[in-house]
Amino acid sequence: APDWQLATTGKGDLSKLALVESDSSTPLSPGQVRIQVRAAGLNFHDVVVALGAIADEGLGIEAAGVVLDTAPDVTSVRPGDAVMGLFPDAFSATAITDHRAVVAIPPGWSFAQAASVPTAFLTAYIALVELAGLSAGQRVLIHAGAGGVGQAAIQIAAHLGAGVFATAHPNKHRVLNDLGVDSGHIASSRTLDFVDTFSEATGGQGMDVVLNSLRGDFVDASLQLLPRGGAFVEIGKTDIRMADEVAAAHPGVDYQAYDLGTVAPDSLLRAWTALLPMFVAGVLKPLPTTSYGLLNAPQAFRDMSQARHTGKIVLIP
Repeated sequence: APDWQLATTGKGDLSKLALVESDSSTPLSPGQVRIQVRAAGLNFHDVVVALGAIADEGLGIEAAGVVLDTAPDVTSVRPGDAVMGLFPDAFSATAITDHRAVVAIPPGWSFAQAASVPTAFLTAYIALVELAGLSAGQRVLIHAGAGGVGQAAIQIAAHLGAGVFATAHPNKHRVLNDLGVDSGHIASSRTLDFVDTFSEATGGQGMDVVLNSLRGDFVDASLQLLPRGGAFVEIGKTDIRMADEVAAAHPGVDYQAYDLGTVAPDSLLRAWTALLPMFVAGVLKPLPTTSYGLLNAPQAFRDMSQARHTGKIVLIP
């Protein structure tokens, strides 16, 4: 059967994004599910792919929709179920993924809200809980706190009982206040003033955990906020350091760079299993979304690249 997906018909030019025909009859491998896509979250990674900076990758990594069919061995979901999760080539009519990468959509959520969740919350949960071991009473610095991962991380850290410190563009500080971050724990993500501000606010003790996506001097400055050692989790892609070099310069700092795209399906399932009850209980809330029709994809990608939005941009087929 003919199907369609969003593709770039000319690298380096966002106006060349177009719907192209694709094949929807791909047979499912064991463990896989196929959904009809009802909404898909846009990530900066997609903009980079569309501009041709990363070769040979499809567009879209997360979606929400309705299960069409499953491999015979899948029992966790069935046709007709509304699910959200990580899907390669998510900007398509249909998408396929491992059943462990999806979870039921909580009652009362729209597909757009559900599509705002997978990348941001899975990234934040695995970084803070599994990699950093963040616990009640510890202090965490969340850079770019108004972004999707940042907002998810602030919610998760607060729920764990950690003290949250965050940076964001000054225009977006109100977003951080709305998430419950103390004004004295907020600084700009455009200057290095956050080091002195947060060092003073903590009596020189600094942080236990840093969740970073900034680069260059911001990495070195953030490492200064771990004078007692601690965990530094890097989720950016542009400035990866060597863990042993970091540890040599900053004793006791456990530096880990991680990419959600390389996480094993069992780890995704473990994270979803922990997150879902928190969503259902309303302890964690989906991100604020701005929706665009898929035919307006070029504009959505442009707005994403200029970082005008807070929360998530979602494409609706």
